[in-house]
Amino acid sequence: MINPDPGLERWRLVLGSPAEPCTGGLDGDAAGRDRALGWLYGRDSDLEERGVRRGGLKPSGDRSDDRAGGSGPSELTTVDWLDDVHRLFPKETIERLERDAVERYEIHEVVTDPSVLERIEPNPTLLRAVLRTKHLMNPEVLALARRIVEKVVEELLRKMATEVRQAFHGTRSRRPSRWKQARNFDFRATIRANLGHYQPEEKKVYIEEPRFLSRTKRQLDQWQMILIVDQSGSMVGSVIHSAVTAACLWGLPGLKTHLIAFDTSVVDLTSDVTDPVELLMKVQLGGGTDIARAVDYGAGLIENPRRAIVAVVTDFYEGGDPYRLVRTVKQMVEQGTHVLGLAALDEDANPSYDRDLAQRLANVGAQVGAMTPGELAEFVAERIGR
Repeated sequence: MINPDPGLERWRLVLGSPAEPCTGGLDGDAAGRDRALGWLYGRDSDLEERGVRRGGLKPSGDRSDDRAGGSGPSELTTVDWLDDVHRLFPKETIERLERDAVERYEIHEVVTDPSVLERIEPNPTLLRAVLRTKHLMNPEVLALARRIVEKVVEELLRKMATEVRQAFHGTRSRRPSRWKQARNFDFRATIRANLGHYQPEEKKVYIEEPRFLSRTKRQLDQWQMILIVDQSGSMVGSVIHSAVTAACLWGLPGLKTHLIAFDTSVVDLTSDVTDPVELLMKVQLGGGTDIARAVDYGAGLIENPRRAIVAVVTDFYEGGDPYRLVRTVKQMVEQGTHVLGLAALDEDANPSYDRDLAQRLANVGAQVGAMTPGELAEFVAERIGR
């Protein structure tokens, strides 16, 4: 039996069945990959416009007439497809396929079918999908979906807590220290102090006197961090990271944290900050956007204007009164409050926003841009550590 050419198999998967006269057909796992890809990407509306016929896809193991045409619904269920995907593709490809299924094609069964939720591996894409579709879930499905929320939030907390600790831990000074900790190890001073112990024949420096640096301790006055987060559907990634960021900032010495979510109404979620999983399960994505109303509420929480940071996480597409919003931001800036307008607060910091309104806020003194949670923590630490 002749082994198939891997290169030709890849080209056949890329080009589809019309390429078979040149590449040959597919068997075994390659045929399974082709069915899985066809089940998902065969939904593209432009296929018919390009004259591409979608095949009648079958569950894994059915080899009968794989190339038969037809426009009826696929016989492959979401559960079958998910099982095949996890068996046939590497991890990175699985995550891409799952992301396209829930975001590009809105296959809600991926996060609303109990049999699928029991099999699926939690990841940030699925967390976003759960938050968008949890209103469609019955209590049984919601309990299974919560596993995805818990798993992804746990990983985000672990990562982001490290970034926050680093930002707030104090800066290293050049003064020597007798306190021996690996993170304070001074490599250059150690080498200089031990050059006399260099052994030419071994080309090694023997360390007899390791040197360490001290850290300056930041003296913190009481500050407020007020996170005001747009919970419209387009901001779901920022909602997730805002909730986890608030949980990481909560309880830090010298910092009082608030978390406010808004659409056309305003919800104070500060009491739930310590449990970001529960907080995210309460968030209701969608609806309109009244940024001015939310910012007014946040401004009313300020205790000491010169010891307050207000971060408004939104795409700046205002459904309320933009003049009122600009006026409130200007008043906060003039009284000494640090105002951040963040078009994105997530790991990518890749914003999409109304540039006109953002520019108007920048003109009255707000700092407008996008940040990762770690960058926001550094900004807060720098301000309150002065």
